[in-house]
Amino acid sequence: MTLNKLDQAAQDAGISLRFINAHGESETISDETKRALLAVMETPTGKAPPLPPVQVFAARSKRQLTPQGSGTFSWQLQTEQGKSFSGEVQGGELLTLPPRLSQGYHLLTLRKGRQQWQTRIIIAPRRCFIPESIEQGEKLWGALVQLYTLRSDDNWGIGDFGDLAHMLEKVADYGGDFVGLNPLHALYPAQPENASPYSPTSRRWLNVLYIDVNRLEDFQRSQSAQRWWARAKTRQALEQARAAEFVDYSAVAELKLTALRFAWQRFQPRAADDASFQQFIVEGGDHLRYQAAFDGILAERSQQHPDEWGWTHWPEGWRNALLPEVQQWCAQHEDEIQFWSWLQWVAQEQFAICCQISQQLGMEVGLYRDLAVGVAQGSAETWQDPELYKLGASVGAPPDRLGPQGQNWSLPPLDPHVMRARGYQPFIDLLRANMRDCGALRIDHVMALLRLWWIPYGESADKGAYVAYPVHDLLAILALESQRHRCMVIGEDLGTVPKEIVSLLRNSGIFSWKVLFFEQHGDGSYRQPHEYPAQSIASASTHDLPTLAGFWGFKDLSLGHKLGLYKESVLIPLLGQRDEQKQALLDALHQMNTLPARHSKVASRVSFTPLLNRGFHRYLARTNSALLGLQPEDWLAMTSPVNVPGTVDEYPNWRRKLSVTLEEMFRGKVPSLLTAVNTGRRKR
Repeated sequence: MTLNKLDQAAQDAGISLRFINAHGESETISDETKRALLAVMETPTGKAPPLPPVQVFAARSKRQLTPQGSGTFSWQLQTEQGKSFSGEVQGGELLTLPPRLSQGYHLLTLRKGRQQWQTRIIIAPRRCFIPESIEQGEKLWGALVQLYTLRSDDNWGIGDFGDLAHMLEKVADYGGDFVGLNPLHALYPAQPENASPYSPTSRRWLNVLYIDVNRLEDFQRSQSAQRWWARAKTRQALEQARAAEFVDYSAVAELKLTALRFAWQRFQPRAADDASFQQFIVEGGDHLRYQAAFDGILAERSQQHPDEWGWTHWPEGWRNALLPEVQQWCAQHEDEIQFWSWLQWVAQEQFAICCQISQQLGMEVGLYRDLAVGVAQGSAETWQDPELYKLGASVGAPPDRLGPQGQNWSLPPLDPHVMRARGYQPFIDLLRANMRDCGALRIDHVMALLRLWWIPYGESADKGAYVAYPVHDLLAILALESQRHRCMVIGEDLGTVPKEIVSLLRNSGIFSWKVLFFEQHGDGSYRQPHEYPAQSIASASTHDLPTLAGFWGFKDLSLGHKLGLYKESVLIPLLGQRDEQKQALLDALHQMNTLPARHSKVASRVSFTPLLNRGFHRYLARTNSALLGLQPEDWLAMTSPVNVPGTVDEYPNWRRKLSVTLEEMFRGKVPSLLTAVNTGRRKR
C-alpha cells in the first residue's frame, strides 16, 4: 500500500500511524496529530552524510559500515584507549572495522578532499551486569524505601542520607542485600511544595533536601549556625516539622537552607582550595553551572513571585540559560552559583558515603536508584536544552478502561532524532549520573526505550500517538554503562507492555517487575512462588498501589471513591473483583502453607492481622525471583498510600511519612518479620 506524503513523513519520523487500543482494536492516528508532532520534532533535513552520526554494534554483530556516495574516502579510527587505525574505502563498499575492537566509545573520521564527517562508534556487550551471586542462583531481598517518608529522632522533618545509612545498617543486620529508593532527582528547593520525585527539575543532579545537616562539620563548627540552632524558635520549628504526619516541605526547606547557608559561609573561604569540590565543579561543567544558576534565579524570583512556577513564566529574556540577561545574572552572582553547586557536591558526597557503608556491610547490591521517565516542563533541564526536550509535546498514555481519557504526565519528551544526532551523549550522561554509587538502577516505564505516547501540547491524551525510539541502540548503551558501573538494571514493565520489548529486555539482562497483586492466571488464581521468573524482582506493591493492609481492607477503593476517582458504577464491580482477589490470595497462602492450617480459609471473615501479614511476607520470600523488595509500610501494616495516581491537590501525594521512627520500627515486631523473610530466601 502506497502512503501519502503526510503518512510517509510521519512514519519516517517514527510516528506510528495506528495503535492497538484498550479494546484490542486497531485505531488510526488523526492527520492533525501527525502534523502537530512533525512540527515539534527535529527530523533530519538536507543531504545525508556518507555515514550516520553514530553507529552501535552490540555483542557479536558484524562491525561493518557502508559509506554512501562515490569515489575514495580516507578514514581514521581513534579508539577510546588512544589507538589509531586508518585506511581507504570506496563509496558504496563495506568498511570493516579493525578486529578485536574493545567495548567502548570510539571516533571514526571520514575524509574526502576538504570535507570530513565524524561518526561515533559504540561497541557494547550483549547483556547488562548481573552480580555473580545472582547468576549462581542466590535469592536476595531488600527494602523499598521512599526516602522522604522516613522518620527518625535526628532528622529535620524529612528522611535524609543519615536515615538512609541507618536503614542500610538495619536491613543488613537481618540479612537484606539492598535498599531501593524513590528517584533522588533534583527538585525545587525554592519552591519545595512541588514535591513529586517523578516531575524533577533535573535527572542528573540530586535533591538537596536529603542532605543530613547534622553530619556537616561546617554547620557544627559555625558559631553563627550554632547560635541560630540554639534559638527556641528554631527548635520549635524543628520539632513541629519532625512531628508532622506529612512532610511539611516548606518548613523543612526553610530550616535546611538557612542552616546550609551558615555552613556555606564557613566553607566558602576555603572552597577554591578544596580539591574534591573543585574537581566536582570541573566535572559538572556547564550542566552543573546552569543547574545552580537555575536554582539561584528561582530562589530570587520566588521571593517576589511566590505563585510563579518554572521558567516558562519568567520574562522573555530569561527563558533560556544562554540568553544575555541570564549570562549577566550569572556573572554578577558567582557566589550564589557556587553555593548551589556546593549543595550538589555535599549531597553527592553524603550519598557516596551511604554506598560505601552498604559495601562495608557486605550487601550484594547495596543501593538501587530509580530513574524517572522525564523532567517537568518548566525544569532546569528544559531551560538548558530546549532543542533536546520538546516543549510542544507531553508524554503520557492512551485511553484505557480505567482512564477513558488517557493520561497526560506533563513531561516533555526527549527527541530521539536529536539524541541520535548527538551520538546518544544525553542518554549516556543520564545513565552515568544515575549509576554512580549504586548497585542497581530501576528504569521507570522502561517501555520508553521502545516507544512513548506523545501528546501535542494543550491537547487531551486521546489526541496522542506513539513515537518510536532506537531501542536496540539504547539497550546496547545501557548494557555498556551497566557493565562499566557494575550496576544491574531493573525495568518497571507494569501495565500495557508491547510484545516486541519483552524478549528484548529479557535478552539484555534487564530484570522484570512482578507485583503480587497482578500475578494471576487467567482463571483468577495467583501464581505460585516457583512460577515467578528468576530474572525479576518481586514485590507486594509499589508507590502507586495500595499497601498490603490497604488492599485487604479496600482502603484504596474507598479513598478513590471519596476523591471522585471512582463513580458508583465503577466502584461496585471493583469491590466485587477485590473480593475475588482476596479469596484467591488467601487460597494461595494456604496452598504454600505460609499460614497455619487452623487459620480461616474464608477471606471475607479474615481481617489484616500480624499473622496474615507474616503469611504474605513468607509467601513473597519463597518466590523464584532473584530479587525481592519489601516496603516498610507493609512491615508496619499501614493503610494510607504514599501516592494516589490521577490526583494532584485532592490527596497529599509524596508527603505521607511512616507511622513510626526508624528507632521504634526496629524495636517492635518488624525484626521477627524480617527474620522470617530472610529464612525463607535462604532456604533454597
